Amino acid sequence: MEFDLAIIGGGIAGLSAALRAVELGLTPVIIDKSGPRFPGAATHFAQGGLAVVGLPDTTTDDSASLHAEDTITAGAHHNDVTHTQDIIAGGADAVEWLIRHGAQFDQVDGVFNRTLEGGHSRRRIIHANGDATGAEIERALIAATTAQVITAQARAITPTGVLTDQGPVEARNVLVATGGCGQLFEATTAPPGAHGEGMALAKDAGAELKDMEFIQFHPTVLDIPGSGQKPLLTEALRGEGAHLVDREGNRLTDNDLAPRDVVARAIYGREAFLDARGIRNVRKRFPNVTRGAATIGLDPARDLLPVRPAAHYTCGGIATDSHGRTTVQGLYAAGECACTGLHGANRLASNSLLEGLVVGKRVAEDVHRGGFSGTPRQDTTARAQLTDTQWRQLRSTMTAGVGIIRTREGLLSALDALSQLPDAAAVTIAKEIATAALRREATLGCHTRS
Repeated sequence: MEFDLAIIGGGIAGLSAALRAVELGLTPVIIDKSGPRFPGAATHFAQGGLAVVGLPDTTTDDSASLHAEDTITAGAHHNDVTHTQDIIAGGADAVEWLIRHGAQFDQVDGVFNRTLEGGHSRRRIIHANGDATGAEIERALIAATTAQVITAQARAITPTGVLTDQGPVEARNVLVATGGCGQLFEATTAPPGAHGEGMALAKDAGAELKDMEFIQFHPTVLDIPGSGQKPLLTEALRGEGAHLVDREGNRLTDNDLAPRDVVARAIYGREAFLDARGIRNVRKRFPNVTRGAATIGLDPARDLLPVRPAAHYTCGGIATDSHGRTTVQGLYAAGECACTGLHGANRLASNSLLEGLVVGKRVAEDVHRGGFSGTPRQDTTARAQLTDTQWRQLRSTMTAGVGIIRTREGLLSALDALSQLPDAAAVTIAKEIATAALRREATLGCHTRS
């Protein structure tokens, strides 16, 4: 069977595209290695909310243009201004569409319970179930879509579709919605599958990658032993009055709600804690945070929570416009694996769910209109796979040489070490990040050169 749209990935971007495609009478298929409930998607773990302006109860002192200004300021003016304004302007319609399909956001007396997060000048972030916004969005999209799902690992994008480990899937159009690459680092908020494989698939098919040096490190993840995914302590905590402090309770930064790159650098290499004890009903309002803290015997209503920065969000990726079109005909990208230019050099909090929703929905609409022209997809072969030992080498190399503070010597050393590893998709993306970071010699946004 040939599909109108093969979607690689089951997060907010892929699910939004699938649902909208079905509405428009297209035949979409979702290819995802974690199965039809998509437990590996980063969307599920999104505690922070969805930044949106233009809903019926938006306050008169906020606007899409002000939201765009905040986004561009946080992005160190490296953003694509046109794409930024276009995506933000499309937010309200997309959220209302999502609500019609069953998503429920927190309200008080019929008004959305908006919060403030770092870099925002207004309270414009809507949430679901306190700090479980991504899980609610995922639930609603999965319940609403009837798209076919194939549990498989995508190995290559071909001129006729997608090659998986279960065989070929023929499709006239392909959407890469595979998320970011946080798992290339030892400490991250990203789920286990976030290896950057989708970006490598698109690159092999001929697509351009852009702004790969901009890896955002979230300043407040729970500092627990070991490497891998760590519990996020949402920025909304600081929006509601939590502070970053040392063991004695002294403040570590003058502005707890500065953009994430600023806060991450302020506490990098220091013993840091988040003091959320002053937030009223903190356990009820932030149940995910409470459960995460309980894993190490702490209670946010009673204890200081140890925190550290960790790799959080890939601001660059597959170059696209604000409708998900890449440089290759019939090949789209959306969500964290894509670079629309919305995030610039540093993502503004809670803009990621907005982008995935808006652009994912638009991809299906673009396919319905007939698609776009561009260069043909290249015929490629599957890449090598890494052993557990090689994964550990990759993560230690990236953490040491391509982390929060970067130097020329460290980046050159990282590239030398990466060259010793097999030509796997994750290694290719790691090299892209290190090479872009070496090329950009000045600090900009979340890319810091010492």
